[in-house]
Amino acid sequence: MVSSIVNMSIMLAYRFRESEYLSKKRGLMRLTTQQKTMIKQVVLELCSADTNVFLFGSRLDDNKKGGDIDLLIQIEHEVTNPALLAAQIQAKVMRQIGEQKIDVLLMAPNLTHLPIHDVAFEQGVLL
Repeated sequence: MVSSIVNMSIMLAYRFRESEYLSKKRGLMRLTTQQKTMIKQVVLELCSADTNVFLFGSRLDDNKKGGDIDLLIQIEHEVTNPALLAAQIQAKVMRQIGEQKIDVLLMAPNLTHLPIHDVAFEQGVLL
């Protein structure tokens, strides 16, 4: 009986953490629907359909104010000029949504994988 109560407690704690994690992942973010749509359109135009856009960083915390827009762009194909592509995405997004600080982090098969990619991917929310 005690072991079944312990197992039930563990299972409930796991489900609570899982639901808490999923609600954060689905989440709340300080971007409007229009801003999200514009960002996705810019990335689709400059990259391709096999690209995912994640928002990460302080914009995921609804309790904070301001902050830059941190974007992880996950591209399934090789990128020939990543610095140019990141600058183009940044400039075009800024023109679309207004003057805000935007950081663009690219992740592609031919680019060096850094610890920041793991953080952005784990904490990020798919737009």
